[in-house]
Amino acid sequence: MQKDQVNMPENFKSIHIGKYIQELVTEKKIDIRRICNFLGCSEKKIEEIYKSPNVSTDELLKLSKLLEYDFFRIYSQHLILYAPPTARNPVEKSQLPKFKKNIYTKEIIDFILEEIKNGEKSKAQIIKEYGIPKTTLYKWISKYENL
Repeated sequence: MQKDQVNMPENFKSIHIGKYIQELVTEKKIDIRRICNFLGCSEKKIEEIYKSPNVSTDELLKLSKLLEYDFFRIYSQHLILYAPPTARNPVEKSQLPKFKKNIYTKEIIDFILEEIKNGEKSKAQIIKEYGIPKTTLYKWISKYENL
């Protein structure tokens, strides 16, 4: 595991964010009192966070800042892999910011290539299930096959 990198979920479907937070706290040797002071809560609340698969976005943002790790990225990677493609509807205009869905992190690429390497999924399944363009997948295979 690289410095300041939480062990990512095996399949990106099952996210227990409390476990990842606890893992990073342990790795960084952060005193629980410092966390309590930063979040303005009790040690009991911190223990509840560790046991919880869900954490409020406010708490997660504060913990991301304290631990210097983007916990939201775990959820973003889940969305990249498992969210259905968005429908194109030019009539609807949203005031919300628009994000590109095709931003693939190294962890996502490694995960997908590992699925192919282990025979868990075929290239066609990857393309269909995750909506990754064929040319993108083949570029990854070419680029990372010797690593």
